[in-house]
Amino acid sequence: MRQSGGRLAEVSALVREHVRPGISTLELDELAEGAIRSRGALPSFKGYRPGGAGVAFPRSICASINEEVVHGIPSERLLLAGDVVSLDFGLVFGGYHADMAFSVAVGEVPDAVRTLLDATEQSLYEGVSRAVVGNRVGDIGSAIEARVSPFRFGVIRDYVGHGIGRALHEAPSVPNFGRSGQGQLLKEGLCIAIEPMVTLGGFKTRVSKDGWTVVTADGSVSAHFEHTVAVTARGPEILTVLAAA
Repeated sequence: MRQSGGRLAEVSALVREHVRPGISTLELDELAEGAIRSRGALPSFKGYRPGGAGVAFPRSICASINEEVVHGIPSERLLLAGDVVSLDFGLVFGGYHADMAFSVAVGEVPDAVRTLLDATEQSLYEGVSRAVVGNRVGDIGSAIEARVSPFRFGVIRDYVGHGIGRALHEAPSVPNFGRSGQGQLLKEGLCIAIEPMVTLGGFKTRVSKDGWTVVTADGSVSAHFEHTVAVTARGPEILTVLAAA
């Protein structure tokens, strides 16, 4: 898992450097796929079918813009100054998956959007800090929700974090809301993807006609941050970070 996570951290950092006005999300996807394969890994998302059924995801990353929450399909659409783009990455190496995401402003954005991005990213690390042996899944969700609730942002409820390992999505589900002390017990060796999805408006969503792209029902801007985290005896270990130089 560490090897998978380290490779994915490198890929996401490379792609992030290329986010700018005028680049298409398809170009970012092609860059990511090349970087994944050059590291001896395979894209987890390409050809993925939830539950083995439905329409296969056609690209290697998810690229969601503005009101798009998750699962946006990369296309010829160009990023524009003032957009917020959420990029979600997954790869499998040596039989183990890693999953991570970040949102970034393309140029200048309103203060409220900047606050949304900052609070959502901070909520991820609040959640990570609760991923300790003996805690429960609800401790993670409660911490995330508490970090963003003072801003009256919407916490997405239909899409949540998840266990990860030999499969991209495993038990348990890891909601970004909830009550401390509730849910599955966190045991040493468990790996989970923690991924808060937060909006400037409400938490309700709908799925676009492409069968994949999830958008906010009220059209509000959304942010998404994610890391793959191991629950260890020494505390939470983020696997999808760049190795120290």
